Amino acid sequence: MERMIAQHGHETIGQVGKREEMAGRLMVPLDYSDVTQARLMIEKLDGIPCYMKVGMQLFYAAGPDFIKELKARGYSVFLDVKMHDIPNTVRGGAESLTMLGVDMFNVHAAGGTAMMAAALEGAAKAASLHPSQHIPLIIAVTQLTSTNQEMMNSEIGITGTVTDAVVHYAKLAAAAGLHGVVASPQEAAVIAAACGPEFVTVTPGIRPAGASLDDQSRVMTPGQAIRQGSHFLVVGRPITAAADPRQAALNIIEEMSQA
Repeated sequence: MERMIAQHGHETIGQVGKREEMAGRLMVPLDYSDVTQARLMIEKLDGIPCYMKVGMQLFYAAGPDFIKELKARGYSVFLDVKMHDIPNTVRGGAESLTMLGVDMFNVHAAGGTAMMAAALEGAAKAASLHPSQHIPLIIAVTQLTSTNQEMMNSEIGITGTVTDAVVHYAKLAAAAGLHGVVASPQEAAVIAAACGPEFVTVTPGIRPAGASLDDQSRVMTPGQAIRQGSHFLVVGRPITAAADPRQAALNIIEEMSQA
């Protein structure tokens, strides 16, 4: 993949390097029903070395071959399939995803520590049998960013605050040996305090100032999220639905760099 072209002239290497680093921490969801739409967005973002996030809709439609295509293009890939099953099934799924070459995938923390540990075991097995494969970052979903406290208490049946539940799940994920969690940017700082600053936080619910909240409940701007300690920022519709997705992505990377 070509290096991202700097936005401004007469910049220092450090400034360009910071943007490159922040581009690698930006995740763009390819939430499309077919490969053709996804490829159109990829072309618009060509040269920006961001993560590509492939969720259930596209993965179920396009399958493993599209993941291989993204890897061949030089992208890091977060496969967002949120595995939640008995430990043996998740162990096998993790082995298969590792063989696919993804850089990150996730499980539901609500599956418990045995299930989360099984995911790591499956990935480690695949990597040991095939030296060309690496163990992906394996992260756990805590509470979806569309979940508010009333929903969590009255519908999901978990008492306390959303933050309490998120930190509890993060601690379980850390105990199981996982690399991090998916959480709202509002919880990044408390997760770091509970699990250490190296414990990865992947944060959806990122909305530039003035953007629509859509179906998100717990949100922050890109700059706020970086200052709170988020490691990776998932930014969907503010980029993919923008009139100029490339410029929207560059603007977000710039805000991340300034933070």
